[in-house]
Amino acid sequence: MTTNPTLFTFANPTDLILEIPTTTQNQVDLPNLAASNPTSRYQAHINELCLSAVLPWLQEEFTSQAKVWPTTTALTSFWELVNGTAVTVDATRFVLVPSETIDLSELRVPQEWVDLPSWAGDYYLAVQVEPEEGYVRVWGYCTHAQLKTKGSYDPGDRTYVLDATDINGDISVLAVARELCPEVATRAPIVQLQNLPQQQAQHLITRLGKSEILTPRLAIPFPLWGALIEHGGWRQSLYQQRLGLPEQWSVLQWLQSGVSQAAENLGWGQLNLQLSAAGARSADTAPGEVTLARQLAIAGQLYDLTITPFNSAQGEAEEIVWRFELRHATVGAVIPGGFKLRLLTEDLQAFPNNEDIATTAIAQLFVEVALEPGEGIVWEIEPLPENYDREILKF
Repeated sequence: MTTNPTLFTFANPTDLILEIPTTTQNQVDLPNLAASNPTSRYQAHINELCLSAVLPWLQEEFTSQAKVWPTTTALTSFWELVNGTAVTVDATRFVLVPSETIDLSELRVPQEWVDLPSWAGDYYLAVQVEPEEGYVRVWGYCTHAQLKTKGSYDPGDRTYVLDATDINGDISVLAVARELCPEVATRAPIVQLQNLPQQQAQHLITRLGKSEILTPRLAIPFPLWGALIEHGGWRQSLYQQRLGLPEQWSVLQWLQSGVSQAAENLGWGQLNLQLSAAGARSADTAPGEVTLARQLAIAGQLYDLTITPFNSAQGEAEEIVWRFELRHATVGAVIPGGFKLRLLTEDLQAFPNNEDIATTAIAQLFVEVALEPGEGIVWEIEPLPENYDREILKF
């Protein structure tokens, strides 16, 4: 809900004052927010209050389909590490940058939201949060291009700093600018970071996974840090290690003991194979009588991604082969031509026969792979599913 700026004598008439919903104020239990230390916990708290006030305004002002990127279940892993929240409005990304400071002479945006290609936004909203008073003040906005061309980079805290004189202080202009000038480029070019080798990533996760390191984002050079957390699976692993959680992505454990809470939050669950219409599989199912499934929304339709283990004889030995399969959720419906199902190694490398492509409409896509114990796999689908965030499934 928007409040009247004239009620706040300190506010600029062009400021946007938004109430923090009372439900959010009452529900946010600071000690119980999932974070590794008080600093990260309070950062999550401020971001959650900011999001609860600004997201409804974006939905009302632009489109009811405005939503958190990549997904609300991933927010705590972002807030543990970096200040800020991304919201997508159609093809446009807004980055909310909350702060409690009363000094509104500049906007400071963490480098991750500017220099990581998959994180970068189109517009950045400067948001002052007043937890005790129950409101936020959106006092200006800028584009990614403005941050890169007019802002200065502060290596001390790895932020881009834009002076208030270079920020558009009238938030009401934003919707008009998007509507009247959709062709105006909002983003500056970004250099892609090099992928990390898996061994190096695991070393960094172990090193930075210690909760006593309060600001892991400043503990290693940015090219290493950026490459680490831009990979959704590694970001989640780092977050879970900092919280001291056990392995959340072991497929064998899911089959034996049930899907972990983290995976369940993303939609993974078990299916009884005898009741499943998963299709081709060996009669010698291993290691249990269940398969794993997750429903995905892709291009406005629902699809089922399943993982089924079966025994495959290789000479005198047997090995477990894992079948990743994509089907339309509606019985009898097909997958359109052009869809792709792809498996990659943990560090996003391809391997032989790792992809299945629908050259025409088809009933299913599948890839079968035999894996070494402890090996990780990342799945990808084109077109990209809604709320997609990379996962590393351990076998």
